[in-house]
Amino acid sequence: QFLLGESDIGQNRAEASQRVLAELNPRVTVSAHTGKLSEDFLTSFQVVVLTESPLEEQLRIGDFCHAHGICFIVADAKGLAGQLFCDFGEHFIINSPAEGNPACVAVQHISQGNPGVVTYKRAENSPHDLFCDGTLVMFSGVEGMTELNGRDPIPVRVLDDFRLEICDTSSFSPYIRGGLVSQVCLPQAHSYEPLRQALVEPKIQAAALQELPRSLSLHAAFQALHAFCREQGRLPRPRAPADAEQVLELARSLWMQQGSLDEDLVRAFASVSAGDLCPIASIIGALAAQEVLKAITGKFLPLDQWLYLDALECLALEGAATLTEEDCAPRGSRYDGQIAIFGAAFQERLAQQKYLVVGAGAIGCELLKNFAMMGLAAGPDGDLIVTDMDTVALSNLHRQFLYRSVDISEPKSVVAAAAVKHMNPEIMVTAHQNQVGPATEMLYGDEFFQHLDGVASAVDTLEARTYLERRCSRCRTPLLDSGTEGPRGNVLVMVPFLTKPHGPAGASEESSFPSCTVHNFPHTIQHTLQWALDEFEGLFQLPMEYVNAFMGDPAFLEQLPAKKALQILEQVRDRLWERPRDWWDCVRWARRHWQSCYHDGIAQLLHFYPPEHVSLPGVPFWSGDKTCPHPLTFDPDNDTHMEYVLAAARLFAQVYKVSPCSDRVAAQTLLRSMVLPPFTPQERLQIITAEEQEEVQAPADHMRRVELTQDLMQQRQELLADEEVQMPLMEPIRFEKDDNIHVDFITTASNLRAENYGIPPADWLTSKRIAGRIVPAIITTTAAVAGLACLEVYKLVWGCQDLSCYRNSNLFPSCYLLLRFQP
Repeated sequence: QFLLGESDIGQNRAEASQRVLAELNPRVTVSAHTGKLSEDFLTSFQVVVLTESPLEEQLRIGDFCHAHGICFIVADAKGLAGQLFCDFGEHFIINSPAEGNPACVAVQHISQGNPGVVTYKRAENSPHDLFCDGTLVMFSGVEGMTELNGRDPIPVRVLDDFRLEICDTSSFSPYIRGGLVSQVCLPQAHSYEPLRQALVEPKIQAAALQELPRSLSLHAAFQALHAFCREQGRLPRPRAPADAEQVLELARSLWMQQGSLDEDLVRAFASVSAGDLCPIASIIGALAAQEVLKAITGKFLPLDQWLYLDALECLALEGAATLTEEDCAPRGSRYDGQIAIFGAAFQERLAQQKYLVVGAGAIGCELLKNFAMMGLAAGPDGDLIVTDMDTVALSNLHRQFLYRSVDISEPKSVVAAAAVKHMNPEIMVTAHQNQVGPATEMLYGDEFFQHLDGVASAVDTLEARTYLERRCSRCRTPLLDSGTEGPRGNVLVMVPFLTKPHGPAGASEESSFPSCTVHNFPHTIQHTLQWALDEFEGLFQLPMEYVNAFMGDPAFLEQLPAKKALQILEQVRDRLWERPRDWWDCVRWARRHWQSCYHDGIAQLLHFYPPEHVSLPGVPFWSGDKTCPHPLTFDPDNDTHMEYVLAAARLFAQVYKVSPCSDRVAAQTLLRSMVLPPFTPQERLQIITAEEQEEVQAPADHMRRVELTQDLMQQRQELLADEEVQMPLMEPIRFEKDDNIHVDFITTASNLRAENYGIPPADWLTSKRIAGRIVPAIITTTAAVAGLACLEVYKLVWGCQDLSCYRNSNLFPSCYLLLRFQP
């Protein structure tokens, strides 16, 4: 119970825990209740979760919650097994059953026929099963075949990864261009049985049909354990055969299923049921918390209705099977719950372990917490090293619970090490701030890895994971690799001489896009977001850095190629020429830039390649991945247009150190009065249409460069002599995903570009995630994954060489699937 410390011994657990929980998020009100769970008290809650509760209390509260429409969850962990139950009432509405956002893709073509066939464009790295037979879709923005726009949802039949059959379109107008096809996810109503009935007629979620008998035996074992506690007033003594046999006899009397009760399983469960393991509690607690989120949000399918988890394969380890009641008796130690399962000698072995944790992010925090609770490296010869180059950021606080607001900008590894040391003062933890990779092999060489008992990988890049697997494989060091993405997670275990090398868990490649696609022919929101990031860098960062460098020492240009030096000089000239006098100049600049990007630039592209342009005889230029764009017309009453101008103006003001103004109405009034010159095509401008096509560069104009340098040198002298001008002259801005103004600009810039090309827009959070390269993460998944990984640590510490005892794990809490399988 990591929320509690030695100073809390003797205090009420709820009150002691409340103080720590309140620190995690000041915006969440946490209160402690130490009285009876009366009906009057329960009526004020939307969800009730019971843990460590006797069956009689579960039944009483379960009946009340079911009758009053309160979502009810039971979470219980006993020894090496856990139990989860959900009752969300007789009419629970699931608003978003599917994981992720509904599919939305751009239409390429729609045939006239019965049925009509829709051809659509897929985004890079999109799943193959975007649609399935029977999926309902709606159309919008279709030109030509307008009869489809706004029509009631239409069921589809999937032909392949790019085509769908829809309704009869033979009488519709011919398709011309554009349009979006969007998946329609209708709410689902689900009904759940109360606990009293679900005990007798259990609906159990199992990863595979062959796992169901094991879960049914655990269902009987948990009920038998409740009966034993009711009769004896205690849990079975660890490794006491008589107590285990009594639990088995009770389970036999409760068995009402087809097939036979797994008696060995029940004995094993009962023999260690008095134990208390942090990893099991972590998994069950995380999955219960995920169910709470489902109950509150109506997102994802809830558990229907029972889930059982066990790691009883740990008892088959060499040495574990022969433990006696004396070996597992309480020692008055903080580890008595673990000793009850694995014995006192194993606890001493745990304390001497030498482990490296690479990464102190979401999974790293959970691993470190578990290691502290388990007593890993808590002996005089133990050594737990955690290394991470990163510092704590505000966005980390929603899932990396070892950190607080006061830790922002502090080294993660240092803060994490101090936090787990506070949880368990005995743990021998050391913080490093290094990357583990080729550049640091003088620190983390073969001898270093060979000295370790194990490595826990909690990094978030494919490169880092691959490197760790390669090093551990070469040095014969056990490796646990954990990965998450949103609600999904997995764990892979690598044991020297036993398992084969495998790819890292949950790894995904970062994709890059051809320049011509991003700048002229985007067809996914990822393309337009990359374009917006390039815009951000090209408007607010690089030119300002060039200006400051020129003001500091123009000689840096002499080290550059002539063409590059001329380009930089032109950017310096433009930025000095554009210097705003006040906020309103910034708004005018943003409006002119809007026109350049979303109207004039598109009009220029269409001047060279009009909609009817043909690249080869009979082959339209605007076909395949090339979507014909259309210019936008600025409207100050359009929220996206205004938000772009205001975000761009704020950033422009920041780089020039001009005070902004928040008067939106005044900005709209100014924008309505602005008159911009009409678009005039540029005949000599080159547009790159293929990645291999190189931009034609005119020979560097030496005289032009000399003249420009002389002009700028004169401006430089004038600025340096002006006492009112502060240096550095400009404030370059690097994109930061945690800055809302930055994300405002990226989101609106991308969505306007998407509108040019008929691409489905992305909301603010999605844009932030993609542009900030944020791997979706949720603390419930990271906690469960870390718990699953730590179950494998027990086997590694035993030195297990039986492959059948190890488990890799895949976790899909959104559809409630937990797969544990042999490597």
